[in-house]
Amino acid sequence: KNKRELYLAVLEEMDRQLAPLFDRVRDDENLRENTLILICSDNGPELGAGESDDLKGSKTHLFEGGIRSPLIVWGPGIVNSEKAGARNKNSVFAAIDLVPSLIDLSGAEPPAGISYDGEDLLDTLLGKSEASRQAPIFFSRPPDRKSYYGFENLPDLAVRDGDWKLLCDYDGARPLLYNLPADPSESQNLAQDRPELVERLTKKVTDWYRSTPSDLGD
Repeated sequence: KNKRELYLAVLEEMDRQLAPLFDRVRDDENLRENTLILICSDNGPELGAGESDDLKGSKTHLFEGGIRSPLIVWGPGIVNSEKAGARNKNSVFAAIDLVPSLIDLSGAEPPAGISYDGEDLLDTLLGKSEASRQAPIFFSRPPDRKSYYGFENLPDLAVRDGDWKLLCDYDGARPLLYNLPADPSESQNLAQDRPELVERLTKKVTDWYRSTPSDLGD
């Protein structure tokens, strides 16, 4: 079988395995009212397996096709019933935002003195809001994937800050700047038009990268 067939077979098997779990929760009054199930992915589709529609790039790339991934939130007694089956394509957040959000949902108190990189976006998870993360989201490519599947000299770093996304090399060179709501396919590099924004975002992402443990990137 080719990659596409294998990928679809995995999805079909996942559906079969998850269905009994969903039925069990839905049919039990106690579970139905206090269970929330999250299904997420760690990256965009692998080339030749999944599809990213009009988004640029694929798995291992820092373009949207490589880093934008779905999150399914299901809980018949918790999620806003009017939003059941709806798609929220506007909110922007990262996996690290799930921790404070789920702590809020559980009613637990985080340990004293503990702070989180994530933000509480519980209302967004439950379909009550389309709020987004306020702090920037940072990305670095896999250290062994400067070139991948025929794509050469890929960007090393990326940062999403509000509507804007910047990609660059480890040293800040070769900046690419996109306004994602206006250009989700990342086809219009606005770096030359917004030099001050490029400078600000480049500093943010390179400072962030230097603050992290070395990953031996080339």
